[in-house]
Amino acid sequence: MDEKPKFGELSAEELNIGDIVEWSRWDSENSEWEYNYGIITRLSNEIRSNRMVSISRVLPLNEPQGEIEFFTLSLRLISQINEE
Repeated sequence: MDEKPKFGELSAEELNIGDIVEWSRWDSENSEWEYNYGIITRLSNEIRSNRMVSISRVLPLNEPQGEIEFFTLSLRLISQINEE
């Protein structure tokens, strides 16, 4: 039997530690999307709600707080790290 990819794993294949990514959040006060940027610090597969999913830890560039966890599927690649 073929093993199915983990939830979000296909999106994680195009990402690497050090890549710059974007995510959005709804700002209900201004009724518009707020775009945020950060650097990926860790990619892993973890069990969440009895399901194996791809999780990314991101260090935000425009927020003073520490790392934030995201489902990898919710991130958009902005710039890849140059691995030369």
